[in-house]
Amino acid sequence: MSEALHERVLRGDVRAASRLMRQIEDGEPEAAESLRELFPRTGRSYVVGVTGPPGAGKSTLTDRLIAGLRREGKRVGVLAVDPTSPFTGGAILGDRVRMQSHATDAGVFIRSFATRGNLGGLSRATGDCIRVMDAMGWEVVIVETVGVGQDEIDVAQLAHTTVVVVVPGMGDDIQAIKAGILEVADVFAVNKADLDGADRVVRELRSMLELRHVVRETKVLHHGRRIAVKAPDAKEAANGDWEPPILKVIATREQGIAELWSAISSHRAFLESSGQRKLRDRSREAAQFVNLLRDRLLKDALAKLERERGRLDEVATEIAERRADPYALADQLANRLRS
Repeated sequence: MSEALHERVLRGDVRAASRLMRQIEDGEPEAAESLRELFPRTGRSYVVGVTGPPGAGKSTLTDRLIAGLRREGKRVGVLAVDPTSPFTGGAILGDRVRMQSHATDAGVFIRSFATRGNLGGLSRATGDCIRVMDAMGWEVVIVETVGVGQDEIDVAQLAHTTVVVVVPGMGDDIQAIKAGILEVADVFAVNKADLDGADRVVRELRSMLELRHVVRETKVLHHGRRIAVKAPDAKEAANGDWEPPILKVIATREQGIAELWSAISSHRAFLESSGQRKLRDRSREAAQFVNLLRDRLLKDALAKLERERGRLDEVATEIAERRADPYALADQLANRLRS
């Protein structure tokens, strides 16, 4: 009797893991059974998200982080989320054209994914593939996102520590701040710090951090009087007293990489000593469960729609031609699913 796929994954079989990840990406039903078997063996890996605007040098920085971790003897898994080709639906960039220096290292497993149009810069399969790597025993899993701007904040739902990479000389240096991406940062890495403007970026980041200490006030009515009340956001509550460090790095020269990993390690120690790692794990599992539930319900809903009204494109044509009411159709379908 041949060995089950999940058993091979637990043995660290990279080919088996790659096959399972492909099944996950393609939404094949047999992947769910393997994931059920693997789930009890997960929860040990430390997940680091690397995100930031396009051109910030995230792949080079990730490559240098891998090298540093390997020198410490750590086994590293990498999920690189790439843009989707509009023609093939696959990743435009792949693991063969990045981080090539680790291709023959048995202590490194790199896997590329296509976003397939998924908002947030992360493939919907990423969370499950993190679990696959976790079950294989990779001590650190690095998730490098596609770099599309403000939608990158989804990485914070999957990572224990989120590194936001910014660079000087990209027009508006605080564009990422305006987009809200820096709100998710646990560590800032100002890459290409040898370029003009690096110090200015650091100053701007520090100014933004100082603003976090200012009490956010919302004016509300109380017995006819307007009073100010504090309105902390979820990220503020999750961060507690952690102050995100700002590090200048030159990834191409491997300058500042050791300090960057030290900052990530310090954040990990903070999360564990404060009990907030458990909170982040709970938040991550909640987000993944909601995504899983949404996918299951959507699949059932579309299957029911096809049986009763036709394929989605046919129904969309009716809606576009104003021969069908999308609100009524959605309500009818939802009501049938509830029964």
